[in-house]
Amino acid sequence: MHDLSRIFKAYDVRGVVPSELDTDVAHAVGAAFVRVLDAPRIVVAHDMRDSSVPLSEAFAAGAAGQGTDVIMAGLGSTDLLYFAAGSLGLPGAMFTASHNPARYNGIKLCRAGAAPIGQGTGLGEIRALAEAGVAPATGPRGTITHQDLLAPYVRHLHTLVDLSAIRPLTVAVDAGNGMGGRTVPAVFEGLPLSVHPLYFELDGSFPNHEANPIEPENLRDLQAAVRATGADIGLAFDGDADRCFVVDERGEIVSPSTITALVAERELAREPGATVIHNVIVSRGVPELVRELGGVPVRTRVGHSFIKAEMARTGAVFGGEHSGHFYFRDFWRADSGMLAALHVLAVLGEQDRPLSQVLAGHARYVASGEVNSTVADAAAVMTEIEKAYAGDAADIDHLDGLTVTLGGEVWFNLRPSNTEPLLRLNVEAPDHATMARVRDEVLTRIRREKPREKPL
Repeated sequence: MHDLSRIFKAYDVRGVVPSELDTDVAHAVGAAFVRVLDAPRIVVAHDMRDSSVPLSEAFAAGAAGQGTDVIMAGLGSTDLLYFAAGSLGLPGAMFTASHNPARYNGIKLCRAGAAPIGQGTGLGEIRALAEAGVAPATGPRGTITHQDLLAPYVRHLHTLVDLSAIRPLTVAVDAGNGMGGRTVPAVFEGLPLSVHPLYFELDGSFPNHEANPIEPENLRDLQAAVRATGADIGLAFDGDADRCFVVDERGEIVSPSTITALVAERELAREPGATVIHNVIVSRGVPELVRELGGVPVRTRVGHSFIKAEMARTGAVFGGEHSGHFYFRDFWRADSGMLAALHVLAVLGEQDRPLSQVLAGHARYVASGEVNSTVADAAAVMTEIEKAYAGDAADIDHLDGLTVTLGGEVWFNLRPSNTEPLLRLNVEAPDHATMARVRDEVLTRIRREKPREKPL
């Protein structure tokens, strides 16, 4: 069997098919998954990649060999799998590599109730057991049955956000040939929405562009479609449709931090004084707004396992990340790009102003977006950067990588990639000129060139 250390990441399993992830690996992981969780029954879903069906079937066979009954939910988004795990009270497995290129696939695992599984919460044990090999159970094999959960998923989302009374809206949607092409038509059916679809054909080769909306170039077609059709809003989903990005009526990209602030405002209106989670990269405007509205902001590390754990600890009503992941307590603390989209559509449709005006008060600062640099030794570079700014910093913390707060509401964060020799830089400032200057200063230091200017 392949070296599993290459494909077991911090939060999921992901690798190139078939050189790193094949049906033998999937079979072994399925057996180990149910053995570690002692699960008599699980639910499995998959995305539209060509390899997803055979991999998910092998996983199910491995689980059934341990006497576990398997519900095969078929084609679905990752948040549909979370819905299944939550509503059925079962552990779940989603076969997807999200926004990664076509040659990749992966497995996102969760416990019953959509509780996350990561390296510290069971994924390491699953890997170790899969590597060691799991003997078939001595009792009868489990059953494998098929159940379409799309309709109940849609009904549940409609109980969480009511769009029945909104004004008619024109919506451009880029599904990126991913699972949004299946879920968007089902969720939007019967609502007062006129949809202009882009790339709804399910195609795991991603023939039009990468299904990764955090990269601006992958939003260009959506921006053009919004402008060309006069749409009120544009929505873009990633490959497994658990993330959503928004474009306003002018065709301008809306920061996920701004969407976090908007949804937080709605949730705090429904539950005054509630807690809202945000990661270290989210705009400082989010905790400012939450405090102004009487809520309690809590800052945490990047990553769904940290967000969900903090939501469980604090009872938070909502959480948002810079990457377009949005988490809802009423959705088993899981992330749902579709649910976030419904909230934005509700805000827009409940009044007559264009989206850019609705969001004007929620975008308080200018952000760089994530800028990656290849480095040989991320830890050493971060130490050098910290030393360089120590005398000028108002605050330095290490909650997630290195966050340096400078004067004038300027801050930057440096985080190493979990899987690549990269440092990820995010900078925020009150205006574009200051943001660009600090971004370029830090990048110059990272890339070991002579700085053009002194730090702030």
